[in-house]
Amino acid sequence: MSQPNFLFMIADDHRHSALGALGIEAVKTPVFDQLIADGACFAQAHIMGSTSGAVCMPSRGMLMTGQNLFDTPDPLPDDIPLLPELLRGAGYTAFGTGKWHNRRGSYARCFGESGKVFFGGMNDQYAMPVNDFDPDGIYPPADAYLADGHSTTVFADEMINFLNKRAPDDNPFFAYIAFTSPHDPRTAPAPYDTMYDPADIELPPNFLPEHPFDTGVSDIRDELLAGYPRTEAEIKRHIADYYGMISHMDMEIGRILETLAARGLSDNTIVIYTSDHGLGVGQHGLMGKQNLYDHSMRIPLVMRGPGVPTGLRSRAMLYLHDLYPTLLQLAGVDIPETSAGHSLAALLDEVTYKHRKLIFSAYQSVFGHPRGEPYQRSIKDERHKLIQTVVAGEVTWQLFDLEADPWERSNLIDQSEYAAVISRLKEKLRQRQARANDPLAAEAKT
Repeated sequence: MSQPNFLFMIADDHRHSALGALGIEAVKTPVFDQLIADGACFAQAHIMGSTSGAVCMPSRGMLMTGQNLFDTPDPLPDDIPLLPELLRGAGYTAFGTGKWHNRRGSYARCFGESGKVFFGGMNDQYAMPVNDFDPDGIYPPADAYLADGHSTTVFADEMINFLNKRAPDDNPFFAYIAFTSPHDPRTAPAPYDTMYDPADIELPPNFLPEHPFDTGVSDIRDELLAGYPRTEAEIKRHIADYYGMISHMDMEIGRILETLAARGLSDNTIVIYTSDHGLGVGQHGLMGKQNLYDHSMRIPLVMRGPGVPTGLRSRAMLYLHDLYPTLLQLAGVDIPETSAGHSLAALLDEVTYKHRKLIFSAYQSVFGHPRGEPYQRSIKDERHKLIQTVVAGEVTWQLFDLEADPWERSNLIDQSEYAAVISRLKEKLRQRQARANDPLAAEAKT
């Protein structure tokens, strides 16, 4: 097989369960559902966490470097090759459009062609400051201007324009689009703004008016998007808007995929859809993603195209940055020794149905906090999940049986019959902290 093209689509704040085909949430996503039917869906994809309240920044950094969380600084280091940079070196045309929250210099390293790009974390969806392609790679802030239209449509149009210039016999491409949806402000255009009636929204089983204990993030921006305590009516309104943004993005992705097919590019293009993290939106009484529950750490991951089995439904545990070596391997490009990701090739070849034995996650903001440095750490195997939260020196442990309690509602930490499980997972947590170069590994509390 010749080198495949890659169409890489990444959302902002799209949690793993908000896809219609999964039957977990009542969100309408016909394009995603067809993508899942035609390809592979990985139900246990995670990010490793964050060292910033802006979780998207290290998450996308890990994706681009293939590095673990604590080895992914900001700005991204010059001596670590970035994913599109390596593909460019192997003859790929690398095109990017949409959000880029990892500095302008790293963007210039990655992409030799560009549509409109937003250098930032979040903004008004209808007034997104963007830069056009800069052949000098500087992308001066003074050259930014406000894009005309909703950001999801603006960036989809840029991708469509790129694809319309491609022919099947051109050099292979890596085309990257990073949506700012469904991140707030959740202001989808008509008719998606009224597609979901809050009165018809069903609250998730783990909805709570307030989190049962202090996680150290109650006063950050994300958590202040709704009042304390959370009311059912307010959360239903947030969920309705969240679903509207997702359904609108689903439609725009459909336009991109239609263009891909019309240009005769589908047969040799691997399509990837994922997100940089999930989101609470009322689950556990939380609004944001600065926590280690599955609604925030797990992400959608769907692949379709040559070499991807049709109808694969995988529950193998993996990280977003496992895509770094995966795409390089599929392109026939050597994987750098710096990569901490594990290629998914064996899963795609259906040689195995397992990938990682454990998922280690961490959250700790580097920006400081008026009450000290709160932090969270977790370890997860195929059955259980252990979370440690430390705020102002006070340690809280949680243990969940994910098979019996997938919504993480019942804390088993004080139940004596789980003593052996807790002891084993605490030891695994300490080991994984050390392997991941966690700066708190030496002071892991028991």
